[in-house]
Amino acid sequence: MPWNQPSGPQSPWGRRPGGPDLDERLKSWQKKLEALLRPGGAKGGDSSSLLIIGIAAVVAVWLYNGVYQVKQPERGVVQRFGRFLEVTPPGLHFRLPWPFESVNIVNVASVNSSDFKSRVLTSDVNLVDLHFAVQYQFTDPVKKLFRVRDPESTLSEVAESAIREIVGRSTLDELLVGSTRAEITRRTKELIQHVLDYYNSGITVTTVNLEDVQVPEAVIPSQRDANKAQADKERLILEAEAYVNGILPEAQGEAARIQQDAQGYKSKVTAIAEGQASRFSQLEAAYAQAPEVTRRRLYTDTIENVLARSHKVIIDSRAGSNLVYLPIEKLLEKSVKGESEPGAEGAAGSAKESTDQVTIEGSRSRGER
Repeated sequence: MPWNQPSGPQSPWGRRPGGPDLDERLKSWQKKLEALLRPGGAKGGDSSSLLIIGIAAVVAVWLYNGVYQVKQPERGVVQRFGRFLEVTPPGLHFRLPWPFESVNIVNVASVNSSDFKSRVLTSDVNLVDLHFAVQYQFTDPVKKLFRVRDPESTLSEVAESAIREIVGRSTLDELLVGSTRAEITRRTKELIQHVLDYYNSGITVTTVNLEDVQVPEAVIPSQRDANKAQADKERLILEAEAYVNGILPEAQGEAARIQQDAQGYKSKVTAIAEGQASRFSQLEAAYAQAPEVTRRRLYTDTIENVLARSHKVIIDSRAGSNLVYLPIEKLLEKSVKGESEPGAEGAAGSAKESTDQVTIEGSRSRGER
């Protein structure tokens, strides 16, 4: 039979043999709804069935509100009448709808960031403006919801307190030099995490970045004066150390020289004393063997020693009124000076001539006599 005929037992759009027609069902439901809405209503059986259907629909919608989904980076915290019940992992879950149970979704994988600005005094009495950022995660959803009332505000206060403490123990140079900033941020991160763990906040600090360090305009002149004073202090210390390094070796060398001279003098005096003691022992032994000879020898040596240090004048006592004066020590001094100074030969020659002249004059005087 052709497909374009309006009806027929083989038409695919027609009614199946023996089955209810969908249009008829829709029409019957529409009539029943109109009967309920009309004044007077419908029969008792139809109204009760529709009421049950309405209640079932409401219950179905209410139960459908208990279905919730937790994404992969999230965790669900279920509460029953406000009391903590459990933590649900990622996936599709069901809870008793309001007012029995409620669920709070907490993202435990995302990294949050907070920026802070603070004015801090360093250990070397310098005022600086700091701009730093803290990255953190809510790794424990239960602690995040129930241990701390306002986690973000708590993190802000803890971070500012920690940066004040760490910077207050550091100098301005350490803040400005890039090699030491990493150490300051590391210590700040450790202190922030320690305080947050003590509060059971459920927050894990990932990084702390010290983004900018500036000196306030009002304190720049004072800071320059302070830096100049610090530079003068270091310069004077270096000059003092240089003076110490210059004078100390000289003093140590002078002390060593004096000690060596004293040691040499000690050795000399000791040797002389030992020599004199040995000589006296030898003289004593010689005197015991020949007293007379030893006595004369001692007398002769003593006279020779005394006369060697005295001025000697030779006078010819047999000459009449003509006295001959012979300054032997002067002649010896001239001869010694002549040997040590330039023109020694001329001086020695003149000394020899004067000696010969004196000798000749003495001979002539003695000859005349």
